[in-house]
Amino acid sequence: MPATEQLYIRPIGFAASPQSEEGEAIRLAGGLVYATRFALIRREGSRVVARERVAVPDMAAALARLPDSLAAEGERQWAALGMAHPPLVCGARTIRLDQPQVMGILNLTPDSFSDGGAFLDNADVANAHAAAMLEAGAAIIDVGGESTRPGAPAVWEGDELKRVIPMIERLAAAGAAISSDTRRVAVMDAALKAGAHIINDVSALRHDPRAMEFAAASGAPVILMHAPGEGDDLHDGGPYADVVLDVFDWLKARRDAAVAAGIARERIILDPGIGFGKSLADNLALLNALPLYHALGQPLLLGASRKRFIGALAKEAPAHRRLGGSVAVALHGMNAGVQLLRVHDVAETVQARDIWRGLRDGALTDFSDLAD
Repeated sequence: MPATEQLYIRPIGFAASPQSEEGEAIRLAGGLVYATRFALIRREGSRVVARERVAVPDMAAALARLPDSLAAEGERQWAALGMAHPPLVCGARTIRLDQPQVMGILNLTPDSFSDGGAFLDNADVANAHAAAMLEAGAAIIDVGGESTRPGAPAVWEGDELKRVIPMIERLAAAGAAISSDTRRVAVMDAALKAGAHIINDVSALRHDPRAMEFAAASGAPVILMHAPGEGDDLHDGGPYADVVLDVFDWLKARRDAAVAAGIARERIILDPGIGFGKSLADNLALLNALPLYHALGQPLLLGASRKRFIGALAKEAPAHRRLGGSVAVALHGMNAGVQLLRVHDVAETVQARDIWRGLRDGALTDFSDLAD
């Protein structure tokens, strides 16, 4: 039986403003990135069978030429690329998604790859760190009680609950927007009751068989991350036929499964899972293809802070010395239109974001190079 042909619309050309292209650019995902040219890619099985470069004025004609089996998908992806996403409502806080927002990482674990043990056994230190991230401009604090680094042992849910619930309660009392980084329904439930607003599941609601039903019933926004493995080892998987397109298809399938289970489209955020079961080359390919994932029609989260690939590109720098690389990757994500940046170094990333935002705003109002 022949493989089903798949379609992908990947932005490949960008402009600082729509004015610089005389209006022939789309505002990518309702943000501050403007795309002018696209690759229209068709894949059959694992093989790319056609690739066409298309500018904005020519897209309607290019979509009309697609075979009937791909026409509807082409229209959906093209609409999704220009879709503005509604804000996330987190209790009294509203997180706008028309610009990059910073999510601060708070690992209450003994063995996370970067800051394991730093905040687990000292509530005062953890509280001060959370307060500093909020003061520095973190829109969301992501609280986790289990390391998902390669080879990390599974954590009993009772221990995970004891680690995270007191902190979530303190953050909720301070009025913070909170995401719960967990794979277990018992922890999701307790976290939401303690004041968390978002479920961030690195297994994309696959680890706990009750997770999809619970997330749908909860009404909370969910973050679905790509990881090739199942069970306790999310890093076990591959090789990929084409990591960029394979991850796209996987995220699309998980989004559709979530919608079928009753989770509203506007409550789904997607994460390509940098570092999870991926080589250095895989990670770089995904990062360079980030704009493609807007064609899925969901807000995107990028979690690359201090990860191993940064050390591999920076003279084997240890995790605590990967600040420059982490900020560089965050800026790369901003240029790709990513809405949420999950980071350890909040103050530095927020400062970089603010400068990036100033440059973007300036590009919208500076027409001196266009004068006759």
